[in-house]
Amino acid sequence: MTSQVERVTPSSGNVFEEVGFDPDEAHNLAIRSALMMAITRLIERRGMTQRQAAELFGVAQPRVSDVVRGKVELFTIDALVKMLSAAGVKVGVVVSRYSCGPTRD
Repeated sequence: MTSQVERVTPSSGNVFEEVGFDPDEAHNLAIRSALMMAITRLIERRGMTQRQAAELFGVAQPRVSDVVRGKVELFTIDALVKMLSAAGVKVGVVVSRYSCGPTRD
């Protein structure tokens, strides 16, 4: 009987960093992903079709489809915030220093 040793690597807390994106891009992707999940939950909670959601957000229906399908690379933070704002959702921002690495102001 062979004993297996498992090595566990602690997570950075950001899946995008875990798969190889540099920390700054990983952080940006995580923000966009969170905004997209908020939009998807809003659509589901309100029981809207993608067409109805597109009207509410002021975008074309294929853009809503891209959000729901998680195509994070197609969106900027600004575009996602505008969609949420159009739906009456307030988006807040918390600014803090990185917990590790060089400090930036």
